[in-house]
Amino acid sequence: MTASVESRILLIIGGGIAAYKALELIRRLRERGVFVRVVMTEAAQRFVTKLSVESLTGNRVYNDLFAPTDDSGMGHIELSRDADLLVVAPATADLLAKMAHGLAGDLASTLLLATDKKILAAPAMNLRMWLHPATQRNISLLQKDGVVFVGPEQGEMACGEYGPGRMSEPADILAAIEHVLAHDTHIPLPAELVRNQEAASLLAGRRMLVTSGPTHEPIDPVRYIANRSSGKQGHAIAAAAAAAGADVVLISGPVALADPAGVKTIHVETARDMLREAEAALPADIFIGVAAVADWRVAETAHTKIKKDQKQTPCLTLVENPDILAAIGQRSKDRPALVVGFAAESEKLEENAHAKLIAKNCDMIVANDISEAAVFGGENNEVVILTKQGKDSFPLMSKQDVAVRLVAKLAAMLGGTSR
Repeated sequence: MTASVESRILLIIGGGIAAYKALELIRRLRERGVFVRVVMTEAAQRFVTKLSVESLTGNRVYNDLFAPTDDSGMGHIELSRDADLLVVAPATADLLAKMAHGLAGDLASTLLLATDKKILAAPAMNLRMWLHPATQRNISLLQKDGVVFVGPEQGEMACGEYGPGRMSEPADILAAIEHVLAHDTHIPLPAELVRNQEAASLLAGRRMLVTSGPTHEPIDPVRYIANRSSGKQGHAIAAAAAAAGADVVLISGPVALADPAGVKTIHVETARDMLREAEAALPADIFIGVAAVADWRVAETAHTKIKKDQKQTPCLTLVENPDILAAIGQRSKDRPALVVGFAAESEKLEENAHAKLIAKNCDMIVANDISEAAVFGGENNEVVILTKQGKDSFPLMSKQDVAVRLVAKLAAMLGGTSR
């Protein structure tokens, strides 16, 4: 199913300055023929009016938990059950906390607790609220429960600060809605929940080491060589592993992301820094090299800014950086039981990924085709998984979903190894 005339969305608007973006989201949904009902929190009505929302949706706005059922027979619980998808935008820190802990003190939180449908949340809050450990714990809990997130983005806040916490733009939220609607919109079946519990029991007491993000290789004090990694996939894997009971160490290059809750995060700049910290963090049961490490660095870093010369272009001598994945995979001592690499390829995806699997002595390569989709910086991923025993593939899904499925697969593989 895509966002079309056949789709029914229940939009829950939280109380934040970003609530004005919900009006544009409604307009875009209605242009596609989507049937939209809206629930507004009390705080949301301080930022946008019910009249504006009703005019755009053509439907009554709901906001009172104790209001009598209207003439259409649409009761409180039926509001969520009638929808194909629940969308929370903006998802404030308060709403996320209520969702994570199962509170039901108003109409919005009651519907979110009573639904059996998928929930898509677009967080929006001050960057310090977003980075607070309590919010990050709530995000981890909700991801484990199957809530899908879009954003937040990095940008300027209404309070004048700059950082992560800005709600995604309506076009990005619409794209996420269409993605979720293209998949099963119900909460996972009990059998799937049992498999997740089995994965958690297998990872309890296991140690996982994850690298994420790019590396920055300095040219001079203001310039550097880097790759286009946002760190979203690596951070999602670290969060999913922690939620599954693993003891996780995340070694992150420079990213605009909050440290995942329940994860020990070590921040580095260069490939040499990342390798040093990875080796220091051993032993581990699983190593996952998600980071897009710069292959080269300049032989000599300038101590002062290289000035632009109209007559001559500076000549940079490049040298190879250490190969972190090969260094871990080829260790004779303290090699993790499972070594997993990532391969971003623009051609011959499986051929190049398989060559990497063998050359670097990996147990698994997770490959994605960067020629057809915005993988770097995007919210979604489509991967092919190669092992020496065969291959598997995950269809296009959110990076959080890729992380959960990959962690479950690794837990099952690790179950066949000795501690």
